Amino acid sequence: MNKKEDFLRYNPYYPSVADLKRKAKRRMPKFAFDYLEGGCNDEINLHRNEADFQQVHLMPHYLRKHKGVDMSTELFGHRYDAPLGISPIGLQGLMWPNAPEILAKAALKHNVPYILSTVSTSSIERIAEVSEGNAWFQLYHPTENSLRDDLLRRLEAVQCPVLVVLVDVPSFGLRYREIKSGLSMPPRMTLTNILQAALRPVWSFETLKVGIPEFATLKPYMGKDLNLKQLGAYMNATFTGRVDADKIAAIRDRWKGKLVIKGIVCEEDAEKAVHLGADGIIVSNHGGRQIDAGESTIKPLKNLAGKYGDKMKVMIDSGLRSGPDIGRALASGAEFTFMGRPCMYGVGALGKKGGNHTLTILKLQLKQVMEQLGCEKLEDFRECLICNE
Repeated sequence: MNKKEDFLRYNPYYPSVADLKRKAKRRMPKFAFDYLEGGCNDEINLHRNEADFQQVHLMPHYLRKHKGVDMSTELFGHRYDAPLGISPIGLQGLMWPNAPEILAKAALKHNVPYILSTVSTSSIERIAEVSEGNAWFQLYHPTENSLRDDLLRRLEAVQCPVLVVLVDVPSFGLRYREIKSGLSMPPRMTLTNILQAALRPVWSFETLKVGIPEFATLKPYMGKDLNLKQLGAYMNATFTGRVDADKIAAIRDRWKGKLVIKGIVCEEDAEKAVHLGADGIIVSNHGGRQIDAGESTIKPLKNLAGKYGDKMKVMIDSGLRSGPDIGRALASGAEFTFMGRPCMYGVGALGKKGGNHTLTILKLQLKQVMEQLGCEKLEDFRECLICNE
């Protein structure tokens, strides 16, 4: 069986992330899809993220000898099968029931990292169990140090390998789609949302089986029987605030494992990350969900990787949608890449099979790009970069 036949045998109807996105939109209630898809303000930076990736061009070397492709890479002492991981997304279980577990299991199967968000809908302990201890954790820094310390204690108890500290949410982004649908804070369930759910019977049935999504990791710290208005007030009071260098330093003193800072886009912050003892940074603008006037992620990547890549791991998130995008990021200096929306498209489209299918697509695409360019190993991508304009 040749490669094309093998790919078509796997799933001929959804061979790309774009196909999964279209299917997911038909299966998810509009309010849930809008939460996944939306960006801040006029969504300019959301679209800029993707558009600027397409301006990165790669040069193939056809007459080179080519012995085959090795997509594996070592990161923080673990050898992963591919340089891609699943980004943290809040409220995943709202978009598709049990999504965090589906994606964590798929990541384990494909030997790539899955990052659980503090505000996702599965607990630290449950994801550690289904990922066999391989999942990372993204920390929304709470205003109370006692809550921070207890979350770190729980992460230590399950031997979480990598802590990702999020720094790009000093305030919640103004996302107009969420405001209109009622998924802003405080959330509200409108008649329109109820009708949207009724029009998506598979989503509704699966939600009834799994149960109404909740902030599972944070549940022990919440008061019982919070209504929606009280829940919104709790989230605003607990997680609003700037994560400055002093807060990172306190975490570095407390956390003995690998520490990554996510949301870095400028040299000043990258320099501070080095001095604070971070093991890596993720160049990210929160998927265009926090600042509309900002720069796309691929633009600063080459500069940051060139200046700080020998001091810490420089990774990227936001804007990647395909295997070729992974290649573009690696050619621009990234050591590792993360994607959020494409993986959720897969789960929204195919349910329990969606995580596995999406990762299969991305790995097949990356392998094909490497064969086309003449890359035998991931480091070879840097020889293929034509421009990043």
